[in-house]
Formats: sequence, C-alpha cells, structure tokens
Amino acid sequence: MQEKFYLTTAIDYVNGAPHIGHAYEKILSDVIIRHKRQLTDNAYMLTGTDEHGIKIQKTAGEKGITPKELCDENFSKFEEAWKELEISYDQIIRTTDEQHKRVVKQIFKKIYENGDIYKHSYKGLYCAGCETFLNPKDLTEDGLCPVHMKKPEEVTEENYFFRLSKYKEKIANHIKTHPEFIQPSIRVNEILNQLENIEDISVSRTKASVQWGIGVDGDDTQTIYVWIDALSNYITAIGYDIENPSEKFNKLWPANVHVIGKDIIKFHSIYWSAILMSLGLPLANTIFAHGWITIDQSKMSKSLGNVIAPHTVLEAFNLEKPDAFRYYMASAALSGKDGNYSDEDFKEKVNADLANNIGNLLNRTLNMLVKYFEGEIKPEFVSNNNSKIAILAENTKKQVIEHFNHYEIAEASNTIVSFADAVNKYVTETAPWSLAKEEKMIECGQVLYNVLEAMRYIAILIHPYCPNIATDILTQLDEKIDFKYDNLVWGKLKQGKITEKDKIKPVFLRLDSEFATDKKKA
Repeated sequence: MQEKFYLTTAIDYVNGAPHIGHAYEKILSDVIIRHKRQLTDNAYMLTGTDEHGIKIQKTAGEKGITPKELCDENFSKFEEAWKELEISYDQIIRTTDEQHKRVVKQIFKKIYENGDIYKHSYKGLYCAGCETFLNPKDLTEDGLCPVHMKKPEEVTEENYFFRLSKYKEKIANHIKTHPEFIQPSIRVNEILNQLENIEDISVSRTKASVQWGIGVDGDDTQTIYVWIDALSNYITAIGYDIENPSEKFNKLWPANVHVIGKDIIKFHSIYWSAILMSLGLPLANTIFAHGWITIDQSKMSKSLGNVIAPHTVLEAFNLEKPDAFRYYMASAALSGKDGNYSDEDFKEKVNADLANNIGNLLNRTLNMLVKYFEGEIKPEFVSNNNSKIAILAENTKKQVIEHFNHYEIAEASNTIVSFADAVNKYVTETAPWSLAKEEKMIECGQVLYNVLEAMRYIAILIHPYCPNIATDILTQLDEKIDFKYDNLVWGKLKQGKITEKDKIKPVFLRLDSEFATDKKKA
C-alpha cells in the first residue's frame, strides 16, 4: 500500500456550461485517483470552480442577474455533469466559499508582510479572456492574444504587484533538480525559457475595473486578482490557515499532482511556485499538463458551433452509464499530446475494445464453461503462476502501474487492451472447443480457468476507466467487488460453480448492435 496521494484539477471558470474539454481533464483526473485508491486508502481528489473576475461580472450584467446568481446557475451545471460522468472527487471548492475568501485575504497579507507585494502604476496590454497582462512579444504578428485571437486592451492602473522575478532562479533550480516536477518532460524547456524573461505580476485590479472578487484588506480600491485568488484554492480547500493549518492540510500537502491544461502550465509552474515559496510552503510534487481535445480535428469554438457538452454524447448514443465515454476520452491522447473527438471514431474504438475484445472474450469463455462444465471451476483446472498467461498478467499489472506513475493514462489503457488481445489470441491458439471434442477435459478446463483469471485481472485494471463494466465482469465471475491491487495475485479466482446460462450477459453492447438499437427505439 502506498502513502497518501493528493490530486487537484484546474478549477473551471463558470462563465458558461461545461464542455468536452472540461470533461477530458476531469475524466483523466478521476481515472488517476481511482487507480491510486486501488493502491492506498489515503487518496484524495479536489476539483472546483473559479467564480470571480471581469468575465463573470460582464456576462452577469448582460443577463441582468447578479454575478453570484450566474455562478450558482453554472456551478450546478458542472456539478451535474461530473455526477453524470461519475467523477469521484472527494471535495469540490468554489472560490466564492467564505472559507476560501477569508484565507485568500490572509495569504495576500502574509505575502505583503514578507515584502513580496508592492503597489505600482502600470500600463500594459490586458487580455480579458486570459485574465492576464501580456507582453508585446507574446502576441501574434497581428497583435492578437495567441489563445483567444483577440486584440488585448491597453490598460493603465495602479495595482499591487508580486515580486515574481525574485524567485526566478529558485524556481529554475527546482525544475532542474526535480525531473518529476513538470510532466510530460517536453514542457520543461518551454517553462525554463519563459523564466528567463519573467517579470513581476499584477495580483490586484482596481475595483473600478473589477468589482466581482475578494477585496484587499485595508485598501478598498483594490480587488485581489486571479493568481492569488484562484491558485490558492489548492490549499484553502484542505484547511490551510496562516496561524493554524488544519490536520487535513498537514496530512495532504504538498499535492502529489496538479492536473491542468497545457495552456496554464506557466501560471502553475512559475506563478504558483513563487507564491508557495513566499509562504514558506513546499511545492507540489508534479504538475501534469495535458493537451487539448479537438472536435473532428478542429479546435472547439463557439463561432464554429462545435462546442460539445459531454451529456450530448451520452444522449446521442443512448448510454445509460458513462463508461464508454470515459474510456474513449481517457485514451484519446498520449501523455501531454492533443487528442481528438469524433462520433465515428468514438463508436469504432469502444466497439472494438470494450465490446469485441473484452466483452466478447468474457461472454464466450463463460458460455464454454457452462457448456462443458456446467459453469463450474474445478480444483484441477487451477494453473500456477508460471503459466504463459499468468506471467503476462503480472507483467501487464507492472506496466500499468509504471504508466500511471508517469501520468501516461492512454498508454496504460493501451497496455490493458493489448493484454486482452493476447488472451484472445491464446484462446484461438489453444482452441478449448477442440480440446473438449477430443475429451481432453482437464486441459480444456485449464485454458478456461486461465482466460477467466485473466478477465479478473482485466476487470481490476480497467476499473478506473470503466467502473461499471469492471463491476459487471466481477459480478459475472461471482467475485467480490473489490478493486484493490492486493487482489491482483494469480490463482485467486473463485472455484466451484460460478455461473449459469441465464446469468451470462454482454457487459457492453456494441453501439450499433441490434439490442442497442431496439433499446434506443423503445
């Protein structure tokens, strides 16, 4: 069993409803935390919503409602989406929570008292979409924000600034001496290059510009800005307090991993690191930056009309459980790379991997067990852990753990499916139906045992991606529903009568199957 594991996601901006990009990050995070719960009883997942700022203020004004009403309305949409996708977070924080606001004021004051915040008049180019000031060198040739493709606004304000440049060398040294800090490693040089020209950053906005936010104690002209407000959620949520940190905070911090999109890695690896250094707190072990999800090879855009809500996918394919969508999204892109969603690819992949490969393997093996042995696994069928499939199962388990240790979620799923492929090939090669025909019943039973024990391994390994399918597999094997890795020991498959003909059902129906079609029509 491993020690504690604390995972955080980026907190979602509640200026609109959740889309497939939000879902991608939360599914990745949920798959990671479910895997870690298989290894430890002390795994904790935090997610949340970012609820302050000019965009929410403007959108609420356009709708004729208060910013808090807009936040409440959209927060409920995120909460419902994560429930539908079975995101098993332990806590969800809102930056409008009173506890968060109280501690953010403490944090701002502490950093100010440390001499790391000062007041300064500033003229710069401000992107409302990024909620940050941009340097001219950051813009496109046409002078646009490279993320939002809009011209930033020229703003002159007197704000509080954080001495980010003071921590430049310390952060660079940490990155160089902690190779696990930024994952995937292809992002390291990008961050080190950004550090070379890093400048102090604004950590407040005038209330004339941004009223919707946390005020600076002792200065009623200023609103605390996103970098101290939003980023601090990772510690305020678990009970950080300047004077008296909670037992929960002391147990969980530092975070084992911040799961974020590649577009905000600079803010986490540089800004957040410097804030933590100023507070005298240890940095997170790892910042894992995933790629983006495109739709039919195009970036999601309201103007293109290709922004997809996760619910619409479940609805379109009549999926009562989210397993197929979770599996597809978690395996959509190799670590840190961009992925793509298309209806056709979704259907083809889940049919091939979940229905044809894993589902069919279980179904036909159980049917043979009923046909030849009345659903009974006899003691003489049990093979030792030196069998070809047993060795492959153990190697697969080790590879999956290794992939997860490096946040290679798609790679881990590919390893599991490859194992299922190998077991299918083993069935073809050993031909248990031929063994039965030749009345080699012990050999036939041993083959079926190996396959069903491999299916037990597959159920436990794939549980983080497909919790319902995994449960159905163990149920059909008449196994206790327990997904801990302690159970991944070859030879633990239950003996005796484990199934009957009427108990054998597909664990995943092909999306275009006759049964699925009839169900949809009904």
